[in-house]
Amino acid sequence: MAQWVRIRLRTAPGAALALGVLVLVTAFLAAALPQGIDAYETRGLRHRIEGARAADRTISATLRARSHPVPPEELEQTFDPKRIAAGQRDFRSRLRPPLRTDAAQGSYGARSIPMSATDSYLPALGGGRPRFRLTAQAGLADHGRVVAGRLPRAPEGSPPAGGWERVNRLEAAVSQATAKTLNLRAGSVLHLPVGLRTLRVEVTGVMRAERPGGGWWSTEPLLLKPGVQYTRGNAPEPFWAAALLLPPATGPALLHMTGTEPETYWQLPLDSSGMSARDVPAVREQLASLENGPGLVQLQYELGEFSTVDAPVRDELERYEGLRGAIAPVVAVAGTGIAAVAAAVLLLAGGLAAARRRSELALLRARGGSLPGIMGRLALECGVVAVPAAVLGGAVAVAVTAATGPGGARLWPAVMAVGAVAVLATLALPVRAVFADGGALRKARPAPVRGEDSGAARPGRRRLVAEGTVLVLAAGAAVALRRRGTTASPGDVDLLVSAAPVLVAVIAALVFVRLYPLPLRLLARPAARLRGPVGFLSLARAGRAGTTAALPLLALIVALSTAAFGGSVTAAVDSARERAALLDVGADARISSARPLPDGAAERVRGVPGVGAAVPVWSDPGAKAGERQATLIAVEPRAYARLAERMGLGAAETGRWARQAAAGPHPDAPLPALVSPALAASAGSGGTLTVTPQHGPVRLRAIAAAEATPACPDCRYAIVPARDLAAAQPRAQRQPTSLLLAAARTDGTGIDAAALRAAAGRDTDTAVRAEVRDRLADDPMQTGAERLYLAAVAAGAGYALIAIVLGLLAAAPERTALLARLRTLGLGPRQARRLLVLESLPQALLAAAGGVLAGAAAIRLLAPGIDVSSLALAFRAGRTADVLGRAQLAPDPLSLTLPAGAVLLLALAAVLGQSWWTGRSREANELRAGDPA
Repeated sequence: MAQWVRIRLRTAPGAALALGVLVLVTAFLAAALPQGIDAYETRGLRHRIEGARAADRTISATLRARSHPVPPEELEQTFDPKRIAAGQRDFRSRLRPPLRTDAAQGSYGARSIPMSATDSYLPALGGGRPRFRLTAQAGLADHGRVVAGRLPRAPEGSPPAGGWERVNRLEAAVSQATAKTLNLRAGSVLHLPVGLRTLRVEVTGVMRAERPGGGWWSTEPLLLKPGVQYTRGNAPEPFWAAALLLPPATGPALLHMTGTEPETYWQLPLDSSGMSARDVPAVREQLASLENGPGLVQLQYELGEFSTVDAPVRDELERYEGLRGAIAPVVAVAGTGIAAVAAAVLLLAGGLAAARRRSELALLRARGGSLPGIMGRLALECGVVAVPAAVLGGAVAVAVTAATGPGGARLWPAVMAVGAVAVLATLALPVRAVFADGGALRKARPAPVRGEDSGAARPGRRRLVAEGTVLVLAAGAAVALRRRGTTASPGDVDLLVSAAPVLVAVIAALVFVRLYPLPLRLLARPAARLRGPVGFLSLARAGRAGTTAALPLLALIVALSTAAFGGSVTAAVDSARERAALLDVGADARISSARPLPDGAAERVRGVPGVGAAVPVWSDPGAKAGERQATLIAVEPRAYARLAERMGLGAAETGRWARQAAAGPHPDAPLPALVSPALAASAGSGGTLTVTPQHGPVRLRAIAAAEATPACPDCRYAIVPARDLAAAQPRAQRQPTSLLLAAARTDGTGIDAAALRAAAGRDTDTAVRAEVRDRLADDPMQTGAERLYLAAVAAGAGYALIAIVLGLLAAAPERTALLARLRTLGLGPRQARRLLVLESLPQALLAAAGGVLAGAAAIRLLAPGIDVSSLALAFRAGRTADVLGRAQLAPDPLSLTLPAGAVLLLALAAVLGQSWWTGRSREANELRAGDPA
């Protein structure tokens, strides 16, 4: 057999090279698919953890003094710095891989609750003087740098003579932000009442954080900068809260201060740098054990019987798994499509090779070749090319993923995928050669090869059974997908449901292959009456093409349908993000403020590059409509109607309201209002309702109700003309509180965000729709899944081109011989070119049209069961998402027509190239005796 393989490779090096390239590319895609999924899932996990607040990615253990009923001497030992440091080591030793923590940014110590200071020089808010938390956290010198003063020192002796209960003076350090906000400096003295005595704390140093975003400073936010907190009660009032950094040795002093409620704590920030998506279940299980399970019992033995563990990072992991479970079934649809198209093209290559070598194999069988021997020869011939190419393609994919990815991707799915590609490429030719045509090679005396006619040939029983099975599977998958979506429960992937688009495309392709000769034969009849043989010959040959010629069309339709489906998914994702960004901002840009905007703000903003129009808006979000809250909004009707039409938010309803509001105010008449559907439902007879803003009630008459409006896309609102509201309440001063902007470009882009913020001034909030849309697409798991669908589009289009090229190459020898014969009969070069074009393009045109129709039909049929919101809007919630609704599929014209157009252009170019090449050859070379026609 080795000699057979060498001879075959020498005599047909082009075919071997083409097979090797096809297998290499397919193996690369097959290995890159699971590796890429693992990579973007791991990136999404790390992005999720690293983007969370430090407190939300930290595992914390605490032991409160009041919940630890032990003798005072033993309790004081619990607050000893050496004991606390040993507890940190024990805490970390209880964590096992894959749960890893950042030991360098871990923190531990003792702290109190915030206590009020009595010093008059401190800035006070409505809730009183600032309150300070006493924090004796280890490692201050290692994580901060003194910018003023010196590090605090513990009292001499520690414990000092007389014990900690006699200590009334301590030293502390503060952060730069705390010193600036609360008027503190080195040498400042704070007085904190603790029971019947006053604790005097001297600020000895101002610290600058070495890593402000690290866990040491950020797990407890008050260490880095003061925050605003609120008093308890029916009328909460704000007050400043900050932290004083004490020396670690002074921790036991907190036990002897009444009202401090001291506690010891140990904090370990999660290290996600080595964590992969496959580690999440094990990490969640271990965290659950630490919070309330065997892990907590073991930890309490080390830290204290009544210590508790809090791991808010478990909630982050749970939300991540929810998103991953929602995206995985949608991604499985793309993966199944790519795999099906690749398999179809590999089978097509094997089928065309078997058809091309049918006479050779029949002769080999007639000379006594056994079926196992023939299959072994063909398998070995294909295997020596396919296996190395598959291994090389898989190795390149793994290497590329390892070089560009975060690491941690599983290897075995890539190995399995590469193995499947190698097996399919190796066995496609021998299986097709032995079992095709009713098993002609299995007969002792194979029948002579005759011409085929796909339209006249009656399908065998096996083909009918196979097609019927595919039809049943496609129907079942489509029904299941429409009824319950891509997944029955979060995270589950049903491969049959995921294959529904491919199965629908296969059914459409089978129907097309059965029916496409009919219109060509109908067109051939009138063409026979025309002058010249070219039209009739081309249509007659196209309508009577063999079943082998139908194989490329079958693969072509499946590939085009897959590309169209993937393109429609990406288009739906883009549309959903655009809609969500619009509902967030309300316009192309928005400038808002809690106070009235300064005079001239609208004119300054209109001069910003990229701004086309600015609509001033006054709003009162604290108004009441009955017992519920509502937002009263005042605008200029015509300008607002133009903005609503431009944004596509309630354009018809806003236009109807603006036309009625143009008549002007009427004394004692309700103000014409555009309201939300919720307010419209609560309106009384005649659509009247009463809204009560700050300056008294206003009677309104609902003219129209819009689900969303630019001024308030996701709230209960009532919009009235600003002129009418001013006439109804002349004493109320209503300066605009926001500006809604429309871009000069029709696509909403081009606004200079930096210049816009500069023109808006301080104390304003500026939101630009383009920036909001970009933030919606910054999650690596979303972008990775979206790239996978783009890969599905590219793979579908690429394999469609390969299918059309394979079909043209398979038919090239026969067409070349035909042209040679016709030239001997007087056919000219121009007529030969027309013959090739008219013979090839009808099939390609019908196949492209079939692919477009199959893709559109699959999208329409399966769209109700596929929600791509998880791809478009990760972790998005609230009423904006409710207004947005499900992001469903719709046929994307560009994705439907662009691959089909590329196929037609390639087919035309290939046919013209073949005509040119044939014109250069001599007819005698193509008409040698014994050659098949």
